[in-house]
Amino acid sequence: QVQLVESGGGSVQAGGSLRLSCAASDWTFGSRCMGWFRQAPEKEREFVAVISGLDSKTVYADSVKGRFTISRDNTKNTVYLQMNSLKPEDTAVYYCAAHVRRFTSISTSRTDFGSWGQGTQVTVSS
Repeated sequence: QVQLVESGGGSVQAGGSLRLSCAASDWTFGSRCMGWFRQAPEKEREFVAVISGLDSKTVYADSVKGRFTISRDNTKNTVYLQMNSLKPEDTAVYYCAAHVRRFTSISTSRTDFGSWGQGTQVTVSS
């Protein structure tokens, strides 16, 4: 499994911004689809954004489209999630995840991701 470590969470007021980072300690990082998911209290974990491996294609959940941007730096084995115009409903624990296989097409399904970080808390106050 790919080891993943998230950072960058915190507390902000509505309208603010945060940037999450996820560092992978695996040489296969560049060939894997990477995703961000989130889980609010008493809710299921949901898809937020995903970026493909070699060509960096992206897909976003409708709830974050236009406000969040996922990117990756394959030289640093790191994927990022820039979150702007944050809303209270964005409050959740955010997890990064690596696809179970290399060289796959983009996926938004949670079950396709086999390695997960420990999560980082994002709290947005109104």
